[in-house]
Amino acid sequence: MKQVQLSHGGGGEEMNRLIHDLFYKNFDNDILSSAEDAAVLKPAGSVAFTTDSFTVSPIFFNGGDIGKLAIAGTVNDLAMMGAKPLWLSSAFMIEEGLPFEALERIVQSMAQELKKSGAKIVCGDTKVVPKGSVDKIFINTSGIGEVIQEGISAHALEIEDVIIVSRDIGRHGAAIMMEREGIDLHSDLQSDCETLWPAVEALIDAKVRIKAMRDATRGGLAAVLNEWAVASNICIEVEEEQLPVCEEVRGVCEMLGFEPYDLANEGTFVLAVNAEDAPLALETLSRYPFCVDAAIIGTVTLKKPGKVILKSPWGSSRFLELPKGELLPRIC
Repeated sequence: MKQVQLSHGGGGEEMNRLIHDLFYKNFDNDILSSAEDAAVLKPAGSVAFTTDSFTVSPIFFNGGDIGKLAIAGTVNDLAMMGAKPLWLSSAFMIEEGLPFEALERIVQSMAQELKKSGAKIVCGDTKVVPKGSVDKIFINTSGIGEVIQEGISAHALEIEDVIIVSRDIGRHGAAIMMEREGIDLHSDLQSDCETLWPAVEALIDAKVRIKAMRDATRGGLAAVLNEWAVASNICIEVEEEQLPVCEEVRGVCEMLGFEPYDLANEGTFVLAVNAEDAPLALETLSRYPFCVDAAIIGTVTLKKPGKVILKSPWGSSRFLELPKGELLPRIC
């Protein structure tokens, strides 16, 4: 079996072959193939810029892999600021001995995910380190996007705004947990890993008055809502029975003592919109298979500024706090 060797990161013939035969082949575009020390870009207006590193274990999981996750994660961070993803960088830190077939599969997965947003990888880097220095492969991606809709911010929420979640929550965290722990619930639970820009672009085109958006990654829904409550000094009241949670995720949570709103997502976002625009937002999201479970889950009030209140179907309520401790390391 062909494996990645230290020579593939040594700057010589083997590295040159790797870059041209794998990376340039799959990420082909004029800026990247010019092979300059830096990409020269010409943004038209305001830009959003983000960076992230991905160390997920296992690197292949039900519903995705570290490559798909790297592209979707970075593109989604741009989309959440109302920015059309344009250009990405990608840096690989590869453990000596990684099967070349696995690397090729990851790169091809990245190329497929890029097509969903139209973004391009325009620069990158490859390092190969001795066996044991990293766990198989780590990827860093940075992204630049053109801001299409200004004013989307965690500081923009106002009383009576409506909180919407784009789909059922907790899938990514539960799927990774099942793979690591060998949990078999006789189901095909998949991560929600997905590029969100098409749905976000549709919301912008529909003139939905978006106040804030955030993809609910590490810390899940609970982290997003608490960050918004503090940033805007408002209270968010959530109806627990309105939270979309699939049965498989409920089962994992009950088995291991977790709450679905604390679990990570990689293709689920939360948005705050003007109350009058909530029906239009739901109708727009429903056009996309990864948003068919979109639901209104709460409203913005001034009951307890800086807090999130979870209201049960039985009339009781409690504060929904930020997750504490490390629920699941290396989930993205």
